[in-house]
Amino acid sequence: MDYQKEIARALLKIDGGVVFRPKNPVTFKMGMICPLYVDNRIFPANPEQFKLVIEGFAEKIKEDKIDFDILAGIAVGGIPHSATLGYRLQKPSVFVRKESKGYGKNKRVEGSDVKGKKILLVEDLVSTGSSSISGIQALREEGAIVHDCIIIVSYEFPESQENFAKEKVKLHALTNFPTIFEQAVEMKKITESEKKVVEEWYADPWNWAGKYGFGK
Repeated sequence: MDYQKEIARALLKIDGGVVFRPKNPVTFKMGMICPLYVDNRIFPANPEQFKLVIEGFAEKIKEDKIDFDILAGIAVGGIPHSATLGYRLQKPSVFVRKESKGYGKNKRVEGSDVKGKKILLVEDLVSTGSSSISGIQALREEGAIVHDCIIIVSYEFPESQENFAKEKVKLHALTNFPTIFEQAVEMKKITESEKKVVEEWYADPWNWAGKYGFGK
């Protein structure tokens, strides 16, 4: 199965999975303004499509020969995928908080001792990779060995490739933004005017908003 194409189509079939908002763009955590929103967190509420993602993960792990002891989901988007994949593969699954609670054990890594263990990080989506890198660092601070991160969607921004390369972590994506966009056009989920706006944004994502008067 062509999981790259099929997962993109599955996401587009879910109401709210990919939302095009050229007139009311969304702002990403790192400040980038975008005319569309990809919502992978919607998968667990749609069992048929969610199964495709989990099977895609399992196939990708096998195909890329990823060796690991424990799965780790980044809170909150990666947690349901990590936990379900752990059950599917009969592997332990932990999760990584974005920050410590400030009370109790005051830990970012919850669920098990990861010291000396090979961890496969699980994320739903990567744009620049900042949240993933923070999770990798938190795991390594606990003594974990992290060389791989598996995700549903990558925007394939140069920043993410550079960030993961610096951490010496390989990124394994089931699908990517260009494929989602290509399938959206094929499935007629986007108008010609929206298509043009998104193409302009993807060609220059950091400066697109200024050209259209957003973010001022």
